[in-house]
Amino acid sequence: MDNVHTSAAQAVLSNLLASADIQVGGGRPWDLRVNDPRFFRRALTGGTLGFGEAYMEGWWDCDAIDELSERAVRAGLDVRRLLNLQTLIALISSWAFNLQNRSGARIVGRRHYDLGNDFFESMLDPAMQYSCARFEGTDDLAAAQHRKLDLICRKLGLREGMSLLDIGCGWGGLARHAARNYGCRVVGITISEEQQLYARKFCHDLPVEIRLQDYRDITETFDRIVSIGMLEHVGEKNYRCYMETVCRALASGGLFLCQSIAYNYSGTPIDPWMSRYIFPHSMLPTASQATEAAERLFVLEDVHNFGADYDRTLMAWERNFTAEWHRFSDRYGERFGRMWRYYLLGCAGAFRARSLQLFQFVFSKDGVPGGYERL
Repeated sequence: MDNVHTSAAQAVLSNLLASADIQVGGGRPWDLRVNDPRFFRRALTGGTLGFGEAYMEGWWDCDAIDELSERAVRAGLDVRRLLNLQTLIALISSWAFNLQNRSGARIVGRRHYDLGNDFFESMLDPAMQYSCARFEGTDDLAAAQHRKLDLICRKLGLREGMSLLDIGCGWGGLARHAARNYGCRVVGITISEEQQLYARKFCHDLPVEIRLQDYRDITETFDRIVSIGMLEHVGEKNYRCYMETVCRALASGGLFLCQSIAYNYSGTPIDPWMSRYIFPHSMLPTASQATEAAERLFVLEDVHNFGADYDRTLMAWERNFTAEWHRFSDRYGERFGRMWRYYLLGCAGAFRARSLQLFQFVFSKDGVPGGYERL
């Protein structure tokens, strides 16, 4: 009977994948090789969670997961197979509970950002940027991340002597760049103890303070505020609170730049695999959700989408990860290595399919006199 069920599951899943031009047992880089027949039922019953877990267990392989992901997303397979029990539980939880409250927000710090500074250092560029680079005019990751940092500083109009608050400051790369190149006094906040330790050393000779602090506890005011890759961890129930907190902390005449990954449309189901294994309690906003949360608080001066660059960023991280994995394989184990590769390449494919975007919003406290000059 189990063989019959497996055969039926294989037929159904093979037909679904074929609709995305993905063959089971095919010879193209994006085709899928099955190592364990249990994969078929796991993927059908578990949706994206089961599909990803089966890869982590070694039940299937693919030479180009990024290309498989792109094809699956373009064909809508991620949506068609999301309606399962795990996704419903995730949706109900996000509606019923504030998963990104103070205690919930700490979880992603412990489980993701505290994995090890040496691990992230091996994967990222020298400025330790764990967000989308700007590849305009370059193919080099370090140069592209430098362009991104400088673009942010110029959009904010940073000048010597200004105070800058960096919400979700990561390992301190932007704080360091703003202090060193623009003469700013910077306060960076993070919920990751490992990031705080690294950022303090990274910026030790500059007018930079790195705090272990929740954004809801900000009490001072600043000339400029920046938030890079932070809104993804705030949660829909807290978007308005987040914007109100920033508004209180931003001085009159100030500018606020918010960079965030975003879905194309509201109501997109939370991916249960990503939430369980990579970013606990994460929730991507849409552009409209971000701007609606800022209504009556800010003037929206500029919107810039360079989501296509995230594909190139993730592929660069994956190359670095693969090249350095031998240093960490004993510490983290094969299952983690497969999980991390699946995360990087799967996300690259989603950005390549343009189902995910990367927005930079520039808000002003009072409206820029004469208008904001877009860069």
